[in-house]
Amino acid sequence: MRPKPPPNYLAGYPVTLAEQVQRLIEQGLLADMLLQKYPLAHAVRTDKALYDYVLECKGRFLRNAGSPSKVAFDGKLHVIRHALGTHTSISRVQGLKLKSKNEIRIAAVFREMPPEFLRMIVVHELAHIKEREHDKAFYQLCLHMEPDYHQLEFDLRAYLSYLDAAGVPLWAAAGVEAGAS
Repeated sequence: MRPKPPPNYLAGYPVTLAEQVQRLIEQGLLADMLLQKYPLAHAVRTDKALYDYVLECKGRFLRNAGSPSKVAFDGKLHVIRHALGTHTSISRVQGLKLKSKNEIRIAAVFREMPPEFLRMIVVHELAHIKEREHDKAFYQLCLHMEPDYHQLEFDLRAYLSYLDAAGVPLWAAAGVEAGAS
């Protein structure tokens, strides 16, 4: 029997780490570990609440950057684009001026996750307002806004691997009350 390939969500990590996550999933231990580390889901459930949350984060770290004109949870994002969030900039000519609008879309799967995971994806999409590419400056900006960015990203990818295998959201299935954002 051939060993199972590492989950797609962990493809960029060392194979041994991806295999360790896979073993934890198979042994039924990853869910408990994640729930112990992140016991509560956030309270940001609507697009309006998400917009306010994103603007608050932007105001804290990127005051001089342009504000997004639209922020929303997107139910199709994860499936269609294989992405967890997107940041788009649309330029339009209005009279003699060129107007630019920024939009941020977050995968709907983030509606039922811990506040740390939501913060990580929001930080990632906000960083794209200043830095387009996933380069050193981009990740430095992410770390400036969220010092635990890399650990949160790994934990999120481990959770998504679990979700892919088990199909049951942890925070919704566990009956965990929504905590403050």
